[in-house]
Amino acid sequence: MAKKITPYKDSSLNKKEQVEQMFDKISGNYDGLNRVISFGIDVKWRKKVIELVEATKPQAVLDIATGTGDLAISLAETTATRIVGLDISEGMLAVGRKKIAAKDLSERIEMVQADSEALPSEDNSFDAITVAFGVRNFEHLEKGLAEIYRVLKPGGIFVVLETSVPTKFPFKQGYNFHSKVILPVIGKLFSQDKVAYSYLSESAASFPYGEEFNNILRKTGFNNVKDKPQTFGVATIYTASK
Repeated sequence: MAKKITPYKDSSLNKKEQVEQMFDKISGNYDGLNRVISFGIDVKWRKKVIELVEATKPQAVLDIATGTGDLAISLAETTATRIVGLDISEGMLAVGRKKIAAKDLSERIEMVQADSEALPSEDNSFDAITVAFGVRNFEHLEKGLAEIYRVLKPGGIFVVLETSVPTKFPFKQGYNFHSKVILPVIGKLFSQDKVAYSYLSESAASFPYGEEFNNILRKTGFNNVKDKPQTFGVATIYTASK
């Protein structure tokens, strides 16, 4: 089970409220910082997610924790005629809407502010559902996964891209140095929120990955669960179906 790590340790706010507040604060710098922190490799990982979704020829796709819409925009390369990007942070969505409008994709991509644990969709609504670097921010992981299972059509694909921790030398040591030292320093230098990027590294390190996360997916009801480590294990792509 994932540990409940919050950005601000503010007992007056629950994790969802703290995560929403955090992403609202860093939304303006989020895209640029992501490219710097990941050395641009996250673009390659997202392309692999798109390939997996495209292989299923979906018509309706939901991208949860869409943030500024990078993955939702890339999903426009698939056969999908309806793409919904959902996020709890209106600040992130506002940035995403500008990017979508600039690419003339507003008619295909809808950005919706909502809670991933209470999806505003009917059962069996989507052919494919994606989450990139977002499941670790769920306040109640299994509740959020159950909601995803509910709105996914039978036979539909669920693809998760999430950070993981390498287990082999020297990649494990390099990952620890990058996440505990480099990431928080870059975050403090370029973000108005000095806590946010420390939270992102802490939440990544504590999140269940590999077979542990596979088992949570199976427990939720998903089948055909597989994990594919990326770049020496610093991230993992999970696929599952309903």
